[in-house]
Amino acid sequence: MAKIIPFKAVKPTRAMVGLVASRPYQSYTLEERESRMGYNPFSFLHIINPGYKYDQEVTGEERYKLVRNRYLEFKEDGIFVQDEKPSFYVYKIVNRHGQEFNGIIAATSAEDYEKDIIKKHEDTIAKREQTFKTYLQTVGFNAEPALLTYPDNAVIASIIEETQKGYAEFEFTMTYRDTHYLWKVDDEATIAIIQKEFKAMETIYIADGHHRSSSSYLLYKDEKAKNPNHNGSESYNFFMSYLIPESDLVIYEFNRLVKDLNGLTKEEFLIKLDEFYRIENRGTLPYQPSKPHHFSMYLDGEFYSLYLRKTHYNFKTALDQLDAHLLYKTILQPILGINDLRNDSRIEYVNGRHEMITTKSSVDSGAFSVGFGMCPSNVEQMKQIADEGLTMPPKSTYILPKLRSAITIYEY
Repeated sequence: MAKIIPFKAVKPTRAMVGLVASRPYQSYTLEERESRMGYNPFSFLHIINPGYKYDQEVTGEERYKLVRNRYLEFKEDGIFVQDEKPSFYVYKIVNRHGQEFNGIIAATSAEDYEKDIIKKHEDTIAKREQTFKTYLQTVGFNAEPALLTYPDNAVIASIIEETQKGYAEFEFTMTYRDTHYLWKVDDEATIAIIQKEFKAMETIYIADGHHRSSSSYLLYKDEKAKNPNHNGSESYNFFMSYLIPESDLVIYEFNRLVKDLNGLTKEEFLIKLDEFYRIENRGTLPYQPSKPHHFSMYLDGEFYSLYLRKTHYNFKTALDQLDAHLLYKTILQPILGINDLRNDSRIEYVNGRHEMITTKSSVDSGAFSVGFGMCPSNVEQMKQIADEGLTMPPKSTYILPKLRSAITIYEY
């Protein structure tokens, strides 16, 4: 029942793609952005940060209009070229750790999002949704796909494998040493087979890009309401996604760092933890949990293992089983007084690729009093939580692959 369609992507030329493609804007520090824009006039950052040209900060609608202007200039200068035929795009990423991701860039249905065929597992923030919707309406394009995942499918895997035997339209390596490959699939028979396989899927899941998906859905609702001749084929009915099989998805945890013990002494804090956990002092050697409901804690120069006392905690839903939620319900909220995981300035997050050594360094620096590590969740947990209509706490998953902007662009 999942509907995907080919589209005429706007893409950098083969010669320019390595210079144009960028990480998401917010992933750069100010110094990184200015450095990259200073030495690379072709970076997509020049489009989404148009005030750089005038050496001033530009915000809101004024910025969006300038983004549109910079984008059109890149097209006029031949840096971006639009494909003549609607296509799917087989896209492969090999990162510096040797992890490989293979999938298809396509246009996915906003109506499927509305009908919960495309399922989410994270809450979105209404203000961010509205802001990005307005951005899309003004600039008229989306340059970064949402990351969606689907059940492993032998037919689609075979098409991807066969396509990759051919000449890649793009093959380039970024400064982060991730190598990207892109193949165009415009054969109508192959497109029909891919669409048939997705149509047989009852659900597909958002892995990363919940705000991009929800904002695209709001855009669809707005444009549909304004169009008396709406017929469902308009470009606003769809949004760009990178669809990869579940087996390709890599999920890491986010470790938690808390700035203080909520007025408790170390001894008082440990006594309160004892209600829910068996606690063992592991000394100065880093401890990494290896099972669900086991946590690592770094406090006052020492590591501790925390094992949940299951007689004191009831599992009623898939969310109750999630370690990020469990940590919140048993420690962060009742003991450390952190109620708002998204906005409380006392808590910060470190993705689990850095393991507990980064957490240790952050606590040792004096910036934080305690750090917690956990096992990563998995795809099945993510799906089950989405199927039950529940949502994970913020920063529950750090998901790979991380996508680049402006390799393919979807126009509205």
